[in-house]
Amino acid sequence: MIEDDASPSLADDEAALASHAHTLVAAVERVVGDWIRWSIADRAPDLAISPAADAAVADGAAELSAELRALLSQDIADQAEGPLQVLRRGVRFATQVLADAATAPTPRDDFARRAFPDDVYNLAPASFADVHPSLHEPGLVWGAAKAHVHLRRRREAGAS
Repeated sequence: MIEDDASPSLADDEAALASHAHTLVAAVERVVGDWIRWSIADRAPDLAISPAADAAVADGAAELSAELRALLSQDIADQAEGPLQVLRRGVRFATQVLADAATAPTPRDDFARRAFPDDVYNLAPASFADVHPSLHEPGLVWGAAKAHVHLRRRREAGAS
């Protein structure tokens, strides 16, 4: 592949991807606790200000942040899942609070039951924006940057 001097190198693209990953993690960290609390409040408003909810928010925010940082610090070739999957697993924090309070499960369609069997309260986000609207853009930008780096690596490996 012929590049002119103005074209960013693969290393430049990888550095940009790392920057976008950092931006996404920081954005998630700002809202993930609120998302857990909102998930509880949406199904059982009286539980949202309980000590159990406070613990779920603190534990969930810490664990999900750590999981997301660990995932996005890996090379993209080693990432077995995406950041949205990490967030989807995070419904366990709200689910535990709701289940401990004997909150009735939420009706779900066949797809939701198959795709997320443990998500009995139908809390799993379909997109970053379902967690919080502010995550839409950083999630989209990170995903596009990851795809770009992946394709560029393949293209440059094929040109060798």
